[in-house]
Formats: sequence, structure tokens, C-alpha cells
Amino acid sequence: MSEPIRFEAPTPLGYFASLVADDADFALFEAAVSIAQDEYPQLDPLAVMAEVDALAERVRRRLPADASALQKLRVLNRFFFQELGFAGNVNDYYDPRNSYLNDVLARRRGIPISLAVLYIEIATQVGLVARGVSFPGHFLVKLRMPRGEVVIDPFNGRSLSREELDERLMPYRRQHGLVGDDDVPLGLFLQAAPPRDVVARMLRNLKEIHRAAEDWPRLLAVQQRLVVLLPQAWEERRDRALTLAEIGRYAEAADDLEVYLARCPRADDARALRARLLELRRQGQPRLH
Repeated sequence: MSEPIRFEAPTPLGYFASLVADDADFALFEAAVSIAQDEYPQLDPLAVMAEVDALAERVRRRLPADASALQKLRVLNRFFFQELGFAGNVNDYYDPRNSYLNDVLARRRGIPISLAVLYIEIATQVGLVARGVSFPGHFLVKLRMPRGEVVIDPFNGRSLSREELDERLMPYRRQHGLVGDDDVPLGLFLQAAPPRDVVARMLRNLKEIHRAAEDWPRLLAVQQRLVVLLPQAWEERRDRALTLAEIGRYAEAADDLEVYLARCPRADDARALRARLLELRRQGQPRLH
């Protein structure tokens, strides 16, 4: 009698890799949900997605069959921001739970990008064309309307005028020397963010939180995802190497640094990291007894 076929569930990282492998089939919302599996290993992303599907269905039931885009937008905003009470977590902005979509759903609090990802998913399901915008310092949502685009701050649900957007952008312009007769047009800062960039920004938010807390195991989990998501972003290999070194995985750290230095031999930090690589190779050698 033949043995039954056994299927092993993918690891959270393997599951994530399958979702972000191809830009043409990039599963933005599912990939964003799956980030929380590092903190909640038993989390079922499909259950979280089903919960959001149910919210979208509640919106659809309130819309007439011939609802215009503007009607859909008004009903969605009232439902999402007023009835459900989604808003920015002003009391604890740097709580990592603000980046885990299952927590954002449960607590109705998040940061701009996590709130935006939820909002965009529901908006898309009710027939609106919504995209994320990597606006400097604050992630936004833009929606295509018959008479132009509407830009919404997902932190509080406000629609932003051109003047308000220009005002928000001014500190960035000053910092980067973009003020003057040849100002960069506002529209360039309102381009739709590719799905891969959205997930990268979510992960980099967590990366900074965990690095500031020197929480090396959680930081490493985020960096593993970033390396999978951005295989050509060699600085992510470098950063993962430094975290691996912190937790004593010297041989793996050295391997990552070798890749970084091979790809970025003229980087500003290359000289210092070559010395660090030699040190890691010595630390990673087995001891003789």
C-alpha cells in the first residue's frame, strides 16, 4: 500500500516570497497581511482577508446599482472613518502593532500606510480606482474620479486640496533645495506607488522601530523579508549582515557582507566593512578543542 502524499505548509517567509515573486501578479494586500506572521505565527492571512471582504460587502449593500464614483467615495468614507472609526494612532505612533493589519483591524488604529492599504482594498472591492502615494513623510491615498483625482489622508479621512498638499511638501522642498523658479511639480510627488514599494515601506517602518529598540530577532525577521522583496537592494544584505552579527551568526553575516561588497565595491562604507568582514570570518571559525 502506497504512503499517503503529505503536503507541508510553507514557512511564513516562503509564503511571503510566493506572494511577491512577480510584479505582474503581486498580491499587495495579502503580502501586507502576511507581515504580521512574524509576530503571530499562527495567524491565518486568509481569515484576515475574509474579514476585510465582509467589510467591503457591507459597503456594497449600501450602494445603489447605479452608484456614481462620488457616491461610492462618500459612503466608503463615512463607513470607514466615522462608523468603524479607523484613525491614526496618535497616542502610540511607533507601536509595531500599527503595522500589523490584523491588529489595525481589531483596534481600528494604525499609521498612514497600514490604514491606506486597508482603505484601498475596500475601495477597490466596491469599484473605486484607488492607489497609494508615497508622499514625503506621510503616505496618502488617491482616487480617480470622473472630474479628476481626490487625495485623502488615511490618518484622519480628510480630502486634501492642492494648497494643503503644497504646504505639506514645503519642508521637504526646502530640505532638498527644491524651492525656486524651477520647482518640481506637485504631481511628481503624487505618483502611484508600485505595490512592491508599498510593502517595502511597511517593512522599513518596522525595521526602524525594531532597530531603535535593539530587538535583534524581530529586526532580523523583517530584514529577511526585505531581502526577499528587494533582491537587488544590496544595502538590505548589508543591514541583515550587521543584525546577524549582533546575534552571533557570524558566518551568515560574513556571507551577506561578501555579497554587498562584491556588488558595491566603491560604497562609502566599503573600507570599514572589509575590515569587519575579516573580523566576522575569524569569529565564525570553529574552535579547536
